[in-house]
Amino acid sequence: MAKEHTLKEYAIPSSDEPYAVIVYPTVEGNNFKIKPALIYLVQQNQFSGSPTEDPNLHISTFLRLSGTLNANQRAVRLHLFPLSLRDRASAWFYSLQVGSITSWDQMRQEFLARFFPHSKTVKLRDQITRFTQKDRESLYDVWERFKEMLRLCPHDSLEKWLLIHTFYNGLLYTTKIYVDVAASGALMNKTYTGAYALIKDMAQNHYQWTSERTVTVVAPPPSKKEAGMYEVSTLYHLSAKVDTLFQKFDKLSVSVVTPAPVSPACEVCGMFGHTGIKCQLGSVVESPQYNQGMRPNQIFY
Repeated sequence: MAKEHTLKEYAIPSSDEPYAVIVYPTVEGNNFKIKPALIYLVQQNQFSGSPTEDPNLHISTFLRLSGTLNANQRAVRLHLFPLSLRDRASAWFYSLQVGSITSWDQMRQEFLARFFPHSKTVKLRDQITRFTQKDRESLYDVWERFKEMLRLCPHDSLEKWLLIHTFYNGLLYTTKIYVDVAASGALMNKTYTGAYALIKDMAQNHYQWTSERTVTVVAPPPSKKEAGMYEVSTLYHLSAKVDTLFQKFDKLSVSVVTPAPVSPACEVCGMFGHTGIKCQLGSVVESPQYNQGMRPNQIFY
């Protein structure tokens, strides 16, 4: 008879190792080894599960990194993929049922189903079918924007010929004429391969001519740092000039306002520039001179 546990023992965490979500395949030859450098590269390109992240781009980057090991590709991907997840994505992975992942294809399907749901596919597909060219948008820019929308939704299941129709119908009238002239009449008269190659070559040619014209004609605008340095330098010189003018005004004020020292007026004659002791009029009054033979009180009539 099996031993019955107490209720307390059921509440104690088990010491057994938890079961893994992934059932790893058997590796033949016992020569399976992942280098630390590869693990480091995978962890530097982790997926967090944010709505702004692209899960398809993460899968492509992961396959490119894991492809550096030629042997045991399926086992390498299953061992490395959990290391490429963090935050919400890592929490989702460990919430999967134990032993539910047995192959890489299943792992990728579960990942895309969680972070690239059907509603997102419908939204992107609707944006593709309603694609239109913007005002003043070149053929190269509109072509690159259209390809980027297709890259975001690689499983749109739209026919290739329908994609060319969608792109052509979304072009502006002048751009359509430009494309039709290059197609020797009408783009719709060409096959899908011919139409795709023509649009690709025209967009690339337009990009090359635009880039050369920009380099040879348009000068690069000054950076914010250079503009700021120029502005500060101008203000500095203007301030220095103002300070110099103020210094000149101060010297001029001192030379004009400050009066020269003036001697007191003479006590005898009332004139400035000498004292009573040096006054000539005073010397004449105090010591008069008489002619010889004259009396002091003699008056002439």
